[in-house]
Amino acid sequence: MHLSGLEIFKYLPATKKLDHSNCKECGCPTCMAFAVKLSQKQVTYDRCKYMAEELKKICIKNMKAPQKTIKIDGLKIGGESVLYRHEKKFVNRTILAVILDCKDANFEEKLNRIRKFEIKSVNEKLKVDLVILKNSKNYKIKNLCDEIVYIDQEDFLKLALKKIVDNNFKKTANKLIETRKKVIIERDEKYSDPVYVYFKATQDKYSLCARASYYLCKYANMLVFEDFDESLFSTLITLRQNIYTDPQKALQVEPKIYEFNNPDENSIIFMTTNFALTFFAVANELEDLNIPSYLIVTPAGGMSVLTAWSAEKFTAKMVAKTLKKFDLVNKVKTRKIIIPGLLAQMKEELEKALPEFEIIVGTIEAYSIGDFVKKHIQNDTK
Repeated sequence: MHLSGLEIFKYLPATKKLDHSNCKECGCPTCMAFAVKLSQKQVTYDRCKYMAEELKKICIKNMKAPQKTIKIDGLKIGGESVLYRHEKKFVNRTILAVILDCKDANFEEKLNRIRKFEIKSVNEKLKVDLVILKNSKNYKIKNLCDEIVYIDQEDFLKLALKKIVDNNFKKTANKLIETRKKVIIERDEKYSDPVYVYFKATQDKYSLCARASYYLCKYANMLVFEDFDESLFSTLITLRQNIYTDPQKALQVEPKIYEFNNPDENSIIFMTTNFALTFFAVANELEDLNIPSYLIVTPAGGMSVLTAWSAEKFTAKMVAKTLKKFDLVNKVKTRKIIIPGLLAQMKEELEKALPEFEIIVGTIEAYSIGDFVKKHIQNDTK
């Protein structure tokens, strides 16, 4: 049972103005401050000597991880502690697995399809997580160094995992929800094993995708498929990427210079903030251009371009400091930097702070970058 700061505060002395209210003995200035930190697990319950016994019991119970974590090489399955992502975050993303029969006449062809499957994100390569090998005795797969984890079916079945065969959508969905509630809310150890849903081969890929997507959201720790389909896994991986992030942190990427299509000292230069959604939108467009380019990502606390400018997180002084840190002047001969169209009002200010560069106002929307670059290059070559 996860308690919010306000719920914890109700058990502390300051709520009823008892002795030791806001005593500071815990190291926090007030009981409310302690309650908030305790809720966020920044302090332990024993820092307060005067909390109600009922709260102590809840805290002691909450210290134990409700769901087990099962490890297969580098993969972690389970370990979840909340019902809803916004309460904290989901910890270990749902594992996507395929079961292959080594005696299948088409085994090699199926395996090669799985190994070749890859979704390229700007800073990550996403593949099938796990391949479960059936009838693998005396069978050795060559060159397993492909970022996929392999396990023999007999070894897999020995793991402390609960299996649900997807024969009926409603029953499967209810079982997943009931299991997660039992382990998270009631802390019932009988339900502490991570759960996986097993899908039999089917030709109805649309129904399969819909069911698997629902189970991924609520609350399968792993999905195991008898058949592999590239479009299905592409959909599930994309959905999973949107769910398994920390909702309490701004979506941001590392501030640095990113390179696309093998740029050199004469390549074009773009600039944006480290807000993840903006970054990926711009980065995907630059990848698809097939034109060598750099993207300067400035630190902005994960704020979007306009928000960062409004909050003075994106200033000419900060940009100049960033370029100096990256040593951009000595890295490139290009003397033009394309900034987001929403920052057109900063053009003159940036040119004063960066006298070595010409500032070009780019597009407002990322999808327009391609046309903008083609026109810009054509103008330069005339």
